[in-house]
Amino acid sequence: PDKAPRLVAVSKTKPIELIIEAYNAGQRHFGENYIQEICEKSVNPELLEKCPDLKWHFIGNCQSNKVPPLMKCPNLCVVETVTSQKLASKLNNQAKSRDMMLSVMVQINTSGEENKNGLDETEGVQCGKFIKEQCANLNLLGLMTIGNLGNSLAANTKGENPDFTKLIEVRKKLSQEIGIKESDLELSMGMSNDFEEAIRYGSTNVRVGSSIFGARNYPAKPNPDSDPAKPNPDTVAQSMQNVSLDAEKK
Repeated sequence: PDKAPRLVAVSKTKPIELIIEAYNAGQRHFGENYIQEICEKSVNPELLEKCPDLKWHFIGNCQSNKVPPLMKCPNLCVVETVTSQKLASKLNNQAKSRDMMLSVMVQINTSGEENKNGLDETEGVQCGKFIKEQCANLNLLGLMTIGNLGNSLAANTKGENPDFTKLIEVRKKLSQEIGIKESDLELSMGMSNDFEEAIRYGSTNVRVGSSIFGARNYPAKPNPDSDPAKPNPDTVAQSMQNVSLDAEKK
């Protein structure tokens, strides 16, 4: 890619202080997977005060009935997980009523796994076309996939990842269908265990959580101060620097 990929720090289940620490180290884009959590964090007074330029990416499963609360979130930047024309319509209507433009990505199930959200190739192209032609308040930013963990691990040894290849193919078809350059559609692919590989394939948006914040806390502890696994904020800044540098080297 011409420019360094965007690093989205996946902060789900993480406390506010670690988000602030990452923000102070220069991070601006943060990803959340759960509607309730992004709704709570996005209105947190301390975050709003200390992180005014924070940009939220919603990267989890979004049901149509959850669109209104999601769209109320301050600093919502991108919804990366559009999986139907119905959902796109709902987002578009809400964006229109708020007199705003919202960037979205169509989620593609590149591995064909039953337990993964996302559209197949044909549906994905149709959904992207629908957004481009019918949703005036949505900006079609690109395509997103979560991919198969086994494919990622195998790719680390074999150097080939079918999920990344598939997303590139879908982008090619969609760009032809709607008459724009492939490079005008972003690719959101790559997570903590395979983001470097994804960048080599041309990912423009990597979603990295555990490499920055450490392992996730499931469930959230009643007293986070007593959690021995809680990362030191200094390590968050250091980890972020390592991830950013790795991304830029490729």
